[in-house]
Amino acid sequence: MSPSEIVKVQAYLQSTFNNNMIKLMRRPKATDSLEVMLDDEFIGIVYRDEDEGEISYQFHMTILEEDLPQE
Repeated sequence: MSPSEIVKVQAYLQSTFNNNMIKLMRRPKATDSLEVMLDDEFIGIVYRDEDEGEISYQFHMTILEEDLPQE
């Protein structure tokens, strides 16, 4: 992703989730995705997809059962 795309997607996520602690970081071996960090904690991946000239971004977040509140 280009630097301008990263800035736009990061600003969108920060605005959507009302949290300026969300940061996007480049992945060492991937050019089509970025790590999503909340403060210093990894929370997911944003993928860039281009299909028939249209660009979209997908945010993928995995939630482990062990991270859920106990009943």
